[in-house]
Amino acid sequence: MTEKKTINQKIEELNQKVDWFYSNEFSLDEATTKYKEAVALAKGIEKDLDNLKNEISIIQKDFTKE
Repeated sequence: MTEKKTINQKIEELNQKVDWFYSNEFSLDEATTKYKEAVALAKGIEKDLDNLKNEISIIQKDFTKE
């Protein structure tokens, strides 16, 4: 069973992937694959943030009910 990563862990992973493009390890042969991985990770982060935003909205509604 894989451990679910937190949003912060995913952002750190994305930063590492972006940093690769500026590193000495950069390779045109790998660039497309790395780019696709970064895009997929960014979309996952965006989805997680949207879910978190929805949860916060629900909680806010619960607290404002009286």
